Amino acid sequence: MIYNQSKNEFIVRQGPIFANFILADEINRAPAKVQSALLEAMQERQVTLGDTSYKLPEPFLVLATQNPIEQEGTYPLPEAQVDRFMLKVVVSYPSKAEEQHIIRQNTMGLVAPTINSVASTSEILTAKDLVRQVYVDEKVENYILDIVFATRFPDNYGLSKLKPLIGFGGSPRASINLALASKAYAFLNKRGYVIPEDVRSICKDVLRHRIGLTYEAEAENVNVEDVINEILKAVNVP
Repeated sequence: MIYNQSKNEFIVRQGPIFANFILADEINRAPAKVQSALLEAMQERQVTLGDTSYKLPEPFLVLATQNPIEQEGTYPLPEAQVDRFMLKVVVSYPSKAEEQHIIRQNTMGLVAPTINSVASTSEILTAKDLVRQVYVDEKVENYILDIVFATRFPDNYGLSKLKPLIGFGGSPRASINLALASKAYAFLNKRGYVIPEDVRSICKDVLRHRIGLTYEAEAENVNVEDVINEILKAVNVP
């Protein structure tokens, strides 16, 4: 809110959160109040200023980055906020050829490619509706549930060795987002139905930020990827 001195009143000026696509760079450097405000935007699709709530535009997408190496001066993200993100994608170092191209772009004055719009907001919303219509058989639904439940109750799936390594498993949002992500994966592969391979292909991106490991796992050099791999091996594929 901004104070208008001539009118002696506060006026609302919409900030950068009122956009279709939000890039929150190094989100773990944002203080708790900023993270809390972003949490409301992601969950409620609205922003509250004083006693008034303002709806955010549709579609509304948040892409956040964080540096896993440099932790000094950062604020750990609360589990509730991390769980709001559908996917967590690990970006590794570029290949040698890619890095060579980066060098040339930054040292030879190469012209950056022109960015053009490839879809309108209405087309994106239509695609979003189509993704939700992708069919998921009950057997595949149960496969999704078994994967998520194995993160909570590994003993029930013959994975007793994982029990001391897992601090907490995926929440119900893990099941919801694994189903939605599998639908989107099938849609991108030009299918109107989900197969188990869709679930397996997207599983790590959906679950890697939703499984908490214990100090014992850290001591044994076990990471989340290892846990998910063991679960995928153990859970029966329909």
